[in-house]
Amino acid sequence: MKKTGFTTTALNVPYAKHDPHKALQMPLYESVAYEFESAEQIEANFRGEYIAHVYSRTASPTVEYFELKLKALTQSSGVIAVSSGMAAITNTIMALTKTGDNIISGNRLFGHSFALLQNTLSEFGLETRFCDLSSEEEIEKHIDKNTRAIYFETVTNPQLDIADIEMLSRVAKKHGLVLVADSTITPPNVFSGGKFGVNIEVMSTTKYISGGATSFGGAIVDHGNFDWNRNPNTASYTEKFKDNAFLIKVRKNVYRNTGGSMAPQTARFQIQGLDILELRVEKCYQNCLALGEFMKAHPRIKKVSYPGLETDERYLLAQKYFNGIPGTIMSFELESKAACYTFMNKLQIIRRATNLNDNKSLIIHPHSTIYAEFTEEERIAACINDRMMRLSVGIENVADIIADIEAALKG
Repeated sequence: MKKTGFTTTALNVPYAKHDPHKALQMPLYESVAYEFESAEQIEANFRGEYIAHVYSRTASPTVEYFELKLKALTQSSGVIAVSSGMAAITNTIMALTKTGDNIISGNRLFGHSFALLQNTLSEFGLETRFCDLSSEEEIEKHIDKNTRAIYFETVTNPQLDIADIEMLSRVAKKHGLVLVADSTITPPNVFSGGKFGVNIEVMSTTKYISGGATSFGGAIVDHGNFDWNRNPNTASYTEKFKDNAFLIKVRKNVYRNTGGSMAPQTARFQIQGLDILELRVEKCYQNCLALGEFMKAHPRIKKVSYPGLETDERYLLAQKYFNGIPGTIMSFELESKAACYTFMNKLQIIRRATNLNDNKSLIIHPHSTIYAEFTEEERIAACINDRMMRLSVGIENVADIIADIEAALKG
């Protein structure tokens, strides 16, 4: 079939099996278990010789279709849908590492991702070596024989730093490491991870993909470009499963045994979200550009950050890796924390809430919320100050968003 555009592809991914009623929307399969025709058939399934759904904690037809759809849109080897973005990160890291191993990570992570690596997984014997991922020399200093992966965010949240992905890929390949990208802020219509050497993508599908904060979910995307014999924690799976070694280890070991599966109802929402993803992102992006120009000119706004603006120092990286659309999150600073609170409390259209990429524009004060449990030293290291606000730009009419901001800045 001729290669088609993103939205056309999303609308035309075939079902895994023929639907007897020819439904144009994937039906919602809420069943917990699925019947087999014979004892021999169910045995063959458990032996891996007959593929069928058994129990919805491991797979269901609706979730399977969401995975197939996302696989087509990411042009990847395979996808596993999970219950949240944090579950995607956890399943991936647990499959790649064991006690005594370490991974390299950026030091400007989303607060909860930092806490997972620094506090939670460290209790199970995994060391995370945080460093400046913009420095190839510094990354090299942190790698040893027990390093298994480099983990990074395509665009950091809320600092909006952009990694040099091709440099990270070069270092990872040199040392036989898995390059894992959290691409939540840069959805698959703007970022093609495999093209730039990313091996595994993890994402919170709660954000863009859900279609406007309809449901919680996450996804693990394998681009099929890593030799799993090079990772000692997946090598035993390669003889039988070859290029699918990582996905099989996740599905049959970590995912199945820790219970982080996506619910069928969630999958149905997110299937529909994928259909309109490109349209939503484009609208939010155009709003960002207009807001950026307005905020740069406003005397009370001290600093504006959005890599989609030509005046931003990260603009060229945004053009190179994300077709010029580095997500639709902006940050800006006022003169003080008190000024931020006064401003936020006056807003009428922009909502005070801690999600990203809803259809509604959302604002938060990161220093006092998602970084509230950090020490001041940790906040400084992560470039989080109390004058910064994070704005997730929605699909409202941009003139109304501008008017809301302008009114809140008065007085």
